[in-house]
Amino acid sequence: MGHGAAPKSGRYLPPEAPDGGVVVRVRATGMCRSDWHAWAGHENIRFPHVPGHELAGEIIAVGRNVRDWRVGDRVTAPFICGCGTCDWCRSGNAQVCPDQEQPGFTHWGSFAEFVALHDADSNLVALPGNVDFATAAALGCRFATAYRAVADRARVEDGEWMVVIGSGGAGLSAIMIGAALGARVIAVDRNPEALDAAVQVGAERTLVSNGIDIPAAVAELTSGGSHVAIDAVGSEQTATDAILSLRRRGRHVQVGLLPPAKGHPRLPMDRVIAWELDLLGSHGMPAVDYPAMLELIGAGALHPQRLIQRTIGLDAAAELLPEFDRSLVAGITVIDSGAESA
Repeated sequence: MGHGAAPKSGRYLPPEAPDGGVVVRVRATGMCRSDWHAWAGHENIRFPHVPGHELAGEIIAVGRNVRDWRVGDRVTAPFICGCGTCDWCRSGNAQVCPDQEQPGFTHWGSFAEFVALHDADSNLVALPGNVDFATAAALGCRFATAYRAVADRARVEDGEWMVVIGSGGAGLSAIMIGAALGARVIAVDRNPEALDAAVQVGAERTLVSNGIDIPAAVAELTSGGSHVAIDAVGSEQTATDAILSLRRRGRHVQVGLLPPAKGHPRLPMDRVIAWELDLLGSHGMPAVDYPAMLELIGAGALHPQRLIQRTIGLDAAAELLPEFDRSLVAGITVIDSGAESA
């Protein structure tokens, strides 16, 4: 796959469409903590490199053997693109494909004007006319991962307590989705402004995490512990707090990344065994599951566009990325590849 050439103007030409794939003109792309993990060296990245994995745009080139897509189609894609042929992909679980591609990680990503995507017939998702590019970009990693975590992995039920640790993009997404499915959501974060945003998207109760015993506070609010816990941050402490916030036979879903570069976390497995807790991972969402989520968005039950807190231009992305893990902005940052810096 060609990455594109840099002419004297400094702007890159579009890459070549891979066999079975397409090239998309990027109209909007999200910036998330996963991009920062790659920048920080927690992923095996080959340089030179272009990050970016949450994207939406229009197809400008179609490779050989693509059946379902044409130039001009408005599309998005999961951040995990399956091979389309293995047992996992054929069963609808491309998110765990052993031969997966990930724009922004395994190949050049969407912090650019153009991005090449593989196995288009298996991985692209058509955008309905009522979903704009910025909203679609907000779905790509955090919202889609949160949707699968809450609806498919935890299978949260109406009236259950659900505690979400971290009210960034993934956490706010999980809060919105949980509330829409009838859960009673407790949001936990160190940033009061993030908790204000959590209330706006459906949190029933909030806890400022600084200096408190989070599991004890959750147990008091819920009369014994939460039915579901989501760690949307990704650290030994937040994962432990989430697990210890559960009631007996509760379900924990790990959404925040726990990179082995920082050492494998020590978790309270004694509690997991004694209380028969379920520990679940959630790693994106396959393209085949997008229609159900998009239907809820189209019906007005979910509003991912409300999670977009700022829009920046491409030139600002390079300055922001190294500091992204320390950002106090609640919600999702979207890059408009045609916009000036904010």
